[in-house]
Amino acid sequence: MRFKKLFAATLFMFAVSFAFSQKLPVWINPDDSDFTESCTSIVVGKRASTDGSVMTAHTCDSNYRTWLEIVGRKSFNPGDTEPVLWGTLHNEEPWDLRNISEKGRIPAISETFAYLNTAYPCLNEKQLAIGETTIVGRRELVNENGLFLIEELQRVALQRCSTAKDAVKLIGKLAETYGYGDSGECLTIADKNEIWQLEIFGSGASGKPSAIWVAQRIPDDHVGISANIPRISKVDFNDTHNFMYSSDIKARCQKLGLWDGKGDFIFWKINNGSKPFSIREFFVLNTLAPSLGLSYDSEELPFSVKPDKKVSVRDVMALYRETYDGTQWDQTKNLLVEVTRRDRVKGEYKEVVKPISNFMSNDMRALLNHLKPGVTERIRGIAVIQCSYSHIIQLRDWLPDEVGGVAWFSFDNPAQSPRIPIYSGTISLPSEFGVCGQHRYREDAAIWWFRETNRIATINWDRTRKLLEPQIMKFEELMFEMSPSIEKRATELIESGKREEARELLTSHTHNFASMTMKRWRELKAELWTIFARSM
Repeated sequence: MRFKKLFAATLFMFAVSFAFSQKLPVWINPDDSDFTESCTSIVVGKRASTDGSVMTAHTCDSNYRTWLEIVGRKSFNPGDTEPVLWGTLHNEEPWDLRNISEKGRIPAISETFAYLNTAYPCLNEKQLAIGETTIVGRRELVNENGLFLIEELQRVALQRCSTAKDAVKLIGKLAETYGYGDSGECLTIADKNEIWQLEIFGSGASGKPSAIWVAQRIPDDHVGISANIPRISKVDFNDTHNFMYSSDIKARCQKLGLWDGKGDFIFWKINNGSKPFSIREFFVLNTLAPSLGLSYDSEELPFSVKPDKKVSVRDVMALYRETYDGTQWDQTKNLLVEVTRRDRVKGEYKEVVKPISNFMSNDMRALLNHLKPGVTERIRGIAVIQCSYSHIIQLRDWLPDEVGGVAWFSFDNPAQSPRIPIYSGTISLPSEFGVCGQHRYREDAAIWWFRETNRIATINWDRTRKLLEPQIMKFEELMFEMSPSIEKRATELIESGKREEARELLTSHTHNFASMTMKRWRELKAELWTIFARSM
């Protein structure tokens, strides 16, 4: 009997080892070929928002994992270390160790904070939040011997910090001490009082790995944006209230030949050199502050702007649905066509239709331009079909931390999916949230409850948006109708000493709202197929 148990255990371990030895295929979206345009982060200072909240946000616009989970607090003993991992952006479930490697270890702390673990970790229990965009930079600065990738720096900061400033300092210290091994990245780091924009690069391919970084504070009455391009301009080394930077930044940049040591220290020129904004930055800043008369032909735009009127979280949600429809940047403005319809009641009539959407593939764009050169051009919208997930995070200092921090989360294309509230005090997420949908079609992966419907809708978005968009707004209205009473009740429970009951209430709200949206999007799939079955 003992032999049989031993044999069974050995066979099981072999099977597990074999399974984990198999490399998980990484699927590349052919319409996501330009990885340098893969995220958008909009930020709003507390005196720029309508309610006094601080906001940061993120779209994960590429083939990164879509599973997410709440990671609880962890305790360590003196002398313990914890691993720094590479490969966490592409595994299929939290327990899936395929393609994940331990790059090294760092000293642990006695106890960590709980946090929301998305592909790029984003919110902790203390109302510290992080948005991310890849800004690439000079290839010669990358040093893959560095210990940290950006997502691991985000994780450690969320586990160990409660303020944005402390998070910037910790990320900078870790990157300089252990080395930064990633390409250029921007983090928009916010707490319930302020926002810092951190831009970080490697220290060069040779020598001991370190990091070159600068962080600039967003003024409280301003809004800002990072969209895959370095944005920080002149660094004022004497202004410690608004700037932080790596310890040897001037000497290192001179040694690398990136700065002559004489002129102004223009960070975007040092680490990139190309124009420090494109359409997304211009569109958002110009939309929120039209009185400034910003010009797309300028060499650079202001780092941040004071909006003409205060910005609500729903304003930011609307910006994340933007494809520039009806503007000069609408990719479909030349793709209208008049068709003849026949109806039993109306008889014969004319109708102008737009069968191609701003979510068109690169192949479709190539075909259209082959048929008529110049009929459409690729313009990068904020809402894109290759989005894995997005969140707009609000941080509110007048509420308990469990309630004040909330990630308004969405799977797939933000122009086609509803949002779901996930609070700093949320204990767990629906089981479907713990499954990635990037490697294959999985009905148990939450993203496919939305993605399948959204992809069908793009067959003729001109028609199907009339069905989907009202549903998105219906759930948004419902979310903001329900949230105040949920938050009030949770706050009352916390104030009466019933903190765990409050967390359970917030968790139940997340689960229930997720269930409602998922069920409705599955129903919409059937309704969409019915539309096309009758008309195509």
